[in-house]
Amino acid sequence: MTIIATTARERMLLAKEASRSVGLLTDAAKQAALLAIADAIEARAPEIVAANAEDLDRGRESGLSPSLQDRLRLDEPRVRALAAAVRKVADLPDPVGRVLDERTLANGVVLTKVAVPFGVVGSIYEARPNVTVDIATLALRSGNAVVLRGGSAAEATNAALIRAMRGALAGQGIDPESIQTVDDFGRDGARELMQARGLIDVLVPRGSALLIETVVTESSVPVIETGAGVVHIVLDASAPLDWARDIVVNAKTQRPSVCNAVETVLVHRDAAARLVPPVVAELQQSGVTVHGDAAVAALAPGVVPASEADWAAEYLSLDIAMHVVDDLDDALAHIRRYSTHHTESIITEDEANAERFLAEVDSAVVMANASTRFTDGGEFGFGAEVGISTQKLHARGPMGLAELTSTKWLARGAGQVRA
Repeated sequence: MTIIATTARERMLLAKEASRSVGLLTDAAKQAALLAIADAIEARAPEIVAANAEDLDRGRESGLSPSLQDRLRLDEPRVRALAAAVRKVADLPDPVGRVLDERTLANGVVLTKVAVPFGVVGSIYEARPNVTVDIATLALRSGNAVVLRGGSAAEATNAALIRAMRGALAGQGIDPESIQTVDDFGRDGARELMQARGLIDVLVPRGSALLIETVVTESSVPVIETGAGVVHIVLDASAPLDWARDIVVNAKTQRPSVCNAVETVLVHRDAAARLVPPVVAELQQSGVTVHGDAAVAALAPGVVPASEADWAAEYLSLDIAMHVVDDLDDALAHIRRYSTHHTESIITEDEANAERFLAEVDSAVVMANASTRFTDGGEFGFGAEVGISTQKLHARGPMGLAELTSTKWLARGAGQVRA
């Protein structure tokens, strides 16, 4: 369904108006809407893939990085995966109306705290067409309208996805104006979105550190901050070789262009001679360039000397930094200095060290003996995710349906007045 509003503000006004009816939809109506969206995405897969090919061609010509090209790419299997994720979101419990607190005052007034939609959720992101679907469907499932700014790199793909979703809503008798885009207004649209206080209830940026910083500093709209992923894995003195090798390689190579891929491995000095050579060899065999300190380079051939910049690098590529630390205290200090507070993991058979790591590391997700690639809304059972929040307000870590709701108190009385 074509978007006809001629200005970014008009589209945000339409989204605000649509949010009133979307917020009152029943659980069954929201489920049916999402299932219709999933069917529409699958039915229009050839159109979506063709639009994506246009974006990819333009991206290659303009020098778009390989990691962003990977995030941008939608082939038929990825389109089917998008539809499958929408169906998973449809199957999740309705977050709206959940009773969060109940109490009766001494005067007999009954108070109930319930979950309610935000209203209109905005998002600014780049080269991530999956986010177009993830955020739109999570917003609808939680009773919100959505306004999207997906960036010029994915403009054709996003337009095709939004047409499919709006058409599906119209077919279900739901106001299609609840899904809006300001992509065709370029950076001016993004600026209007950031300044639309009163029309946009919350704004979620996803992308580079620069994009996120720009949104956080320039917005008058409340922002839920997602963050870059300078992600660490610590190989403790007792780390089993097979766990260390398999987890590090998986966390780096399973999909290196995403924010939960590991970027720095810290190896306990007492285990370095045992772990560094086989782990480095396995990484190199998988095409990874290892940037290591002098201790790492002395233990494994082909290591690129690491600089100070490597410890703060979010590579998003087949590169990894490796550093030998004296002990767990040294590893924790390194993480405190360089972490972006996204995800960190320790590989250890020492239960006390595992529990200390889980308690002391101040990141959104902290793991023991597991790949950092599990930091994901789908893996956490959310169906999809709005983003991974690295802030400390109501949302932290992978954000699903619950994080797209606010609360209100309902008071039911029988004529009481305050003395």
